Amino acid sequence: MAGIEVERKVTKVGNSLGITLPQEVLKHLKVKHGDVIKFNLDDNNNILIKKFTPIDEDFLEGFKYAFENYDDALRNLADR
Repeated sequence: MAGIEVERKVTKVGNSLGITLPQEVLKHLKVKHGDVIKFNLDDNNNILIKKFTPIDEDFLEGFKYAFENYDDALRNLADR
């Protein structure tokens, strides 16, 4: 997403203010309805937006890979 700049207008949502996130941002973050977004603010007015995951994504991908590729071996170990 480097080099893409989008603008959004701040709107009133109930008693609060809000913005919508562009589809490109949601796709880049792999965010879907119900996911939690985490905002990190720094002293230079920069904001880092991340999808909140209680478990590290790389760990989950590795775990998924292991089960997909070594399911039989893992089942044999569990049966010992």
